[in-house]
Amino acid sequence: MQTMNINDIVVSNKYLRTNTNVDKLKKSIETVGLINPLIINDNNELIAGGRRYTAMKELGFDEVSVFKVSKNSLEQELISIDENLVRKDLTKVEFEQCLNRGREIYEELFPTAKKFADEDMDKADLDTELPNEQRSFIDLTAEKTGLSKKVIKSAIDRDSKSSKKVKDLRASGELNASQANEIIKLQGEDQEKLAEIAVSKSAKEIKDIVKSVSQYGIDGAIEKALNEPGLTTEYKSSANLTKRLNKLLGKILLEEVVCQHEDKEKILKSLTTLRSQIDQVINLNHDYKALDSALDNNIDTSMLNDENNENDDSIEI
Repeated sequence: MQTMNINDIVVSNKYLRTNTNVDKLKKSIETVGLINPLIINDNNELIAGGRRYTAMKELGFDEVSVFKVSKNSLEQELISIDENLVRKDLTKVEFEQCLNRGREIYEELFPTAKKFADEDMDKADLDTELPNEQRSFIDLTAEKTGLSKKVIKSAIDRDSKSSKKVKDLRASGELNASQANEIIKLQGEDQEKLAEIAVSKSAKEIKDIVKSVSQYGIDGAIEKALNEPGLTTEYKSSANLTKRLNKLLGKILLEEVVCQHEDKEKILKSLTTLRSQIDQVINLNHDYKALDSALDNNIDTSMLNDENNENDDSIEI
C-alpha cells in the first residue's frame, strides 16, 4: 500500500459510482479515516473505490492511500464488478448486469471452474470444500452476497436472455423481475412484441400468453389475450384469499380442530355471513351465464327468472 496525490488518479472506469450520495461515508472517514484503500492499476486508473474517491475529494484530501495491482484488463474488470456486487445502492438491473458480466469474465479467466450451465440448482449447499478456481461463479457469489444460487442464476438469466425492450422496461421500473422471468422464455423478437402489452399484465397472465405462443404464434397469442375479458381486481383478490382460506379450513376439518375460545361465536357468525355472500356471488355469475346462453340461442329471456327461482338451492360450504 502507498499514498499518492488524489489528482493523479485517473477516473474512467464504467463500474465506478462517483455520482452517488456519500455524506454518510464522509462522516465515517472524518471519524475513523480511510479504512480500505483505493484500488488502482499500473496506469494510476481507479479500479475500485469510486465512492471512497468521491468522499475524499469532497473532503479536500490531497494525499490518499492506494493499493496498486498489476492485472490484465479482464482481471481488473472482475475486481470492479466484485466490489459492485457487495454494494447496497445498485439498482436491480445494474446488479443483474454486473452478475452476468462477472460470470462471463470469471469463466474465461478460470477455465477449470464449474460452468454456469452445469451448476446444480437443486443443491443448496455451497462447494466450499473445493478450491476457489474450481468453484462456479454462482457458488462464490452466493457466499459473498448471502443470496441463494437460484436467485443469482435467475438474475443472470434475466440479463443474458432479455431483449433490449425488456431491459429498457426493467430499467424504467415498468416491468418487474417476475414478469421478465416469463417473457425471457421467448425468443428476442417475440419478447419485443410481448413487452408492449406486458407492462399491464401480471406475471401469471404473461405466463399464460407465453404458453399459448406455441399454439397461436406470438401475434395470435397477443391478440387472444387482448380480446379475452380480463379478470377484475376483485376476482383476482378473491382467488388468492379463497386459496388460503380453503387450505386453512381443510386443515381444521382434517384435524377436527374444535375451538372453545370466547371469540368462537364471532368467528362462526363471520363464516356464516361469508357462506351467504359466496352463495350470492355464485348465483350472480350463474344468472349472467344463463342470460348469455339465452341471448346466444335467441331464447325468450322473460322465463329465466322463474327458472332460476325454481332452482335456487343454496350451495353448502
